[in-house]
Amino acid sequence: MVSLGFVKLLLWAFVFTTARGSSLWPPLNRTPIRYEFSLTWETHSPDGFARKMILTNGQFPGPSIEVTQGDEVEVAVTNLMPFNTTIHFHGIDQVGTPWSDGVPGVTQKPISPGATFVYRWTATDYGTYWYHAHERGQLADGLFGAILINPPSSEPSAFKMISNSSYDLAAMRRAENHAKPLIISDWSHLTSEEFWNIEAASDVDVTCMDSILVNGKGSVACLSQEEINKYTPAAAREILTPLGLTFTDKGCLPADVPVAQGNFTHQLNEIPYNVYNGCQNTSAPREVIKVDPKDGWVSINIISTADVSTLEVSIDEHPMWIYATDGRHIEPTLVHAVSVPNGNRYSALVKLDKAPGDYTIRVATVGLNQVLSGYATLSYTGAKKSKRQSTPYIDYAGSNLTEEVVFFSDATQKGFPASSPATTADATHFFEIGHFGGSYLWTLNGKESYGMGFETATPILFNPNSTTPEERNLTITTKNGTWVDLIFKITSLQPPHPVHKHSNKGYIIGQGVGTFNYSSVAEAMQYIPEAFNFNNPPLRDSFTTPPATTEDSWLAVRYQVVNPGPFLLHCHVQTHLSGGMGAIILDAPEDWPAVPSEYRYGNGLF
Repeated sequence: MVSLGFVKLLLWAFVFTTARGSSLWPPLNRTPIRYEFSLTWETHSPDGFARKMILTNGQFPGPSIEVTQGDEVEVAVTNLMPFNTTIHFHGIDQVGTPWSDGVPGVTQKPISPGATFVYRWTATDYGTYWYHAHERGQLADGLFGAILINPPSSEPSAFKMISNSSYDLAAMRRAENHAKPLIISDWSHLTSEEFWNIEAASDVDVTCMDSILVNGKGSVACLSQEEINKYTPAAAREILTPLGLTFTDKGCLPADVPVAQGNFTHQLNEIPYNVYNGCQNTSAPREVIKVDPKDGWVSINIISTADVSTLEVSIDEHPMWIYATDGRHIEPTLVHAVSVPNGNRYSALVKLDKAPGDYTIRVATVGLNQVLSGYATLSYTGAKKSKRQSTPYIDYAGSNLTEEVVFFSDATQKGFPASSPATTADATHFFEIGHFGGSYLWTLNGKESYGMGFETATPILFNPNSTTPEERNLTITTKNGTWVDLIFKITSLQPPHPVHKHSNKGYIIGQGVGTFNYSSVAEAMQYIPEAFNFNNPPLRDSFTTPPATTEDSWLAVRYQVVNPGPFLLHCHVQTHLSGGMGAIILDAPEDWPAVPSEYRYGNGLF
C-alpha cells in the first residue's frame, strides 16, 4: 500500500562527483514518498506447492517502489513474523543515510518481532533496483520486490542509437517511464532455515532447486531422464560419465560429486531424498505481461532475485535492446537472450511489431548445477485465441537454437554517457574467494568467514573503533576521495560468484583466467595489458567473477570513495553469503555522518 505522508525529514544533501562520472542527484526537499510494508509468515503456493514463506502486505513479490530521481523515500517496515528481519535496498547508494542500508550488525540492529523500523533514503540515481531481506537467508523465503526510479526528462539517453524516428523515440521514453518489472527467481520447497540446516548437517553446498518463478508465479514441470540427459551441459557430462552418474530427476548435479564439493568429509545421509530427487509436477498460473501494440515499445526491466542460479531470459520472436545494466544507461545492444546473475538488473526495450498473439518468455538456468526452466507470457492486447506456438531462440537449457542467436556480453558493454575511472589507484585490496573449512562454508578474503552470528552484533556504524578481532579480519578501511582497487582471486573448481557492493558502483577494469601474481593493477598492466580496459568500462554494483572450472581466475574493480560509511561486500548467491562469503568496507570512517538519535537508540521513529 502506498500513501503520501507529511513527515518532517532531514537528509544529508551531497552534491559531488561520484565514481559514475556525474553528480549525485541532490534531494529536492519534497515531501517524502511513503511506503508501508507489513511482513507476515504464512503458507503460500507460488509454484503450486504449499510452504511457509514471507508475504509483504499479503502479496508476493512485495509491492513495487516507484519514484522519480531526486525523490525522498520513506519505507516503514512492520515485522509481524516470529523472527528478526531487515530490508536492504539493493543498488541504492544511501548517500548520507548509511543507517538505512539494512544490514544487521553493520548499519542497524535487526527489526524484532512486533517492531516497526522506518528506512529513509534519497533516490539519488535513476534506474532499476530492488529491495530484499538481509537477515539470514530470508531472501529465499520471498521477501523481495522491485524498485523503479524514473529519470527526469532532461536525462540523456542513447535511444537514438536504436532509431531516429521521432515516433519511436517518444514511445521508447514513455516505455522507460512505465517499465514492466520481470522479477525472476529460483525457488525451493524448503524454507531458508530448512535449507541451511541440511547444508550444515551434511556439509554439502546444496544447489538443487524446485522451480523457476517469474513475478512470483511458476510451476514444477518434470522432464524424462532422456530429456534431462539431452540438456545436461557437456562440461557436466565430462564430470559425471566417469563416475557412472547422471543428473537427478530434478535435473540436478548430484550431491556426491567430489569435484563440485571440494575435498571435505560429507554426511550424505543427512540430505533428505526429496532435496535432489523425487520431482513431482505441480499446476499453478503462469505470469502474463500484457502489452498494447499501439504503444510501439515496452520496457521489460529484468531483476534476478535468484537464491542459487544464474538465469537466462529470452522472449520468443522478440529481440531485446539492452539499454541499462544495474540501473545505469549503456549504449543499447540488440540481443536475443541475456544471462542475469544473482542480484543483477537489465532493462530491455522490446518493439511490439509482431502479429497480435501470445509469445513465451523463457527463463533458463545456465550453469553446471541444474537444468531447469520457467516461463511467462508476453500477451498482445486484442489478440485472438490461437493454437500457434511462438518460435524460441533458446532451448530448455538456455542454449541457442540457431547460429544467428545473439547473447548479451557484459564485458563489452559501454556506459552512456561515457565515463571512466582514474588511470591509477591510491590503494589495492585483495580478496581470495574460496571454501572455509567445509563445502557449505565460504570466505571472501581468505582470512575469515562472515558468519551469520555477526548479524546480532552492535552495528559497526555506531562505533567504528569497537570491532572485534574477527571483524577486523573482515574489514578494509579507505580514505575519502581516493580511488580503490578491489582484486578478487578465485581458486580453481569454483563457479562464477556474483559479488555485490553496497553503496556506490565500481568499474570492472579487468578480468582473466589464470593466477593473478601481481601486487597491483599497475604491475599487471606491464605483463597483461590486454586484460584491462580503462576506456568507459562496465560500471556496476554487481561484479561476476570468471568461472574457475579448470584453473584460477581473477577480477579487478576500481571505485572512488565518495560516500563515507560501513558497507557490505558479498557474494549474492544466498547460500554463499549465509556460509560466510562477505566482508565490510569501512569507507572514510573519519567522515562518517553522525547517526541520528532515532536510529542510534531506536527504529527511525521520531
